[in-house]
Amino acid sequence: MRAAVLGRPVAHSLSPVLHTAAYAALGLGGWSYTAVDCGEDELPGLLSRLGPDWAGLSLTMPLKRAGLAAADEADPLAAAVGAANTLVLGRRRHAYNTDVAGIVGALREVGVTSPRSAVVLGAGGTAQAALAGLAVLGLVSAVVLVRDRDRAGDLLAAADRLGVAVDLRVGLPGPVPAAELLISTLPAGAADGLRPPDGAAVLDVVYAPWPTPLAAATSAAGGTVVSGLAMLLHQAAAQVELMTGRSAPLAAMRAALDAAVRARSEKPPAAAGA
Repeated sequence: MRAAVLGRPVAHSLSPVLHTAAYAALGLGGWSYTAVDCGEDELPGLLSRLGPDWAGLSLTMPLKRAGLAAADEADPLAAAVGAANTLVLGRRRHAYNTDVAGIVGALREVGVTSPRSAVVLGAGGTAQAALAGLAVLGLVSAVVLVRDRDRAGDLLAAADRLGVAVDLRVGLPGPVPAAELLISTLPAGAADGLRPPDGAAVLDVVYAPWPTPLAAATSAAGGTVVSGLAMLLHQAAAQVELMTGRSAPLAAMRAALDAAVRARSEKPPAAAGA
């Protein structure tokens, strides 16, 4: 059986490390998992060419909304979020959103179980999943900072379906309001220079390179840092279970992820022009 992560860019993805480690630990010797560069326009054609040996796909930027549209059936949570990061394949394509499980799992791992206030940075599919994660943790409202109000329509629609009241503010880059929890769903570099709220727990979904400037600023200020790597681990574990029907070997996946991150950090910088 085959599976892959799709997106653009995708070469940096650590999903192959996680899924391959899971297959090995589960004794699924006939399974493979790769990374495939794919944009929104190419997704329908790629899906039409997949044979019965394909078990599932992980979807990263910019495919999370397109993946939901390409599904034959959608899990209620994915439908409410309005974005899917997982397609389970077979006679019909089933869409899921395991980013929510990834966010909740990463936060609970460091003891963030019932925050009283939260700020979300960004308005894309991952921000929509962040609102769903906040709802799971019991929050019914959140401040969302965006760069362009006109691009927040999908996020506001998701918030309405999820029952989360959004205080939408155009304020990036700029000061971040006080809150117990900050979730940044911004792309690499976009949150650099932002000052986290004093004492807040901060989840930055960017995980390469790590720590991000936002994570480093949080640590320096004595806040709780929640790694995007932890979110990646927990959402991948949920994907493994959906695609294989087996319980995810979380310890083996974590060990493989830690080893891959160490190897990347120890790799010497490339020479100029390389």
